[in-house]
Amino acid sequence: MAAQTQTAGANDSPSRHIVTKTVKTIVPTTEECAYTQFYCEENVWRLCEYVRTHEGQELVKCFVVFISNESRCVPLWRQRIGKSEDKLITWDYSNIFTCVAPSEKDYHVLFMYEPDERCLVFDLDSDLPFPTYFHKYVTETLRTDHILRPEHHRYFRVVPASVFLQKFASDRRHMRREDGTWMHPPPPTPAIATPESVHNLDDFISMDSKRGVGTVYNLQDFVRRFYKNIFQCSST
Repeated sequence: MAAQTQTAGANDSPSRHIVTKTVKTIVPTTEECAYTQFYCEENVWRLCEYVRTHEGQELVKCFVVFISNESRCVPLWRQRIGKSEDKLITWDYSNIFTCVAPSEKDYHVLFMYEPDERCLVFDLDSDLPFPTYFHKYVTETLRTDHILRPEHHRYFRVVPASVFLQKFASDRRHMRREDGTWMHPPPPTPAIATPESVHNLDDFISMDSKRGVGTVYNLQDFVRRFYKNIFQCSST
């Protein structure tokens, strides 16, 4: 599958300087991506695998981001399965947010590509463009923690894509009920394992910085990490 070139939507760009540049598409279109609902970690693993196989030189510019918190309940807007007008998933709004389905959205996983001063977010569960510029994704999907209770603030474990491919393993046990049946049907592909592990998903979902691989950020620091170069570019 040949890579294409695109601008990722001129209206998504925060400055004229960035609009004039094109971005190399390193993954398939949404319709061509391997996708199984409720298995975002495996969907993202397949994206990483695709880049490693077809655009290997770009893998160093790619990251996997786990979003969660100690409460294992995170709000995300603009999600395709959201029922409200703003596509909010897991939460209902009634002056405050109340978690109503933590088992279905206790974490989420994104694929991100940082080719230069920009960063693109690939979220197969979002109704935003695929990909979307980082600043637009933050504004419309993550929004702010200020309207949330402290226990529901989002944290972000950022893992280089190459490390994710090397370390991640899941035997899908988190999707089985006590009687062994599936809460949601698994992908048709074999479960992901490494020579060292058959299941370490909890290490990636955990937002304990002393556990697992990668770097854990709060929302403010996460934005600062992937958005700071755009601020600098826009001011020149």
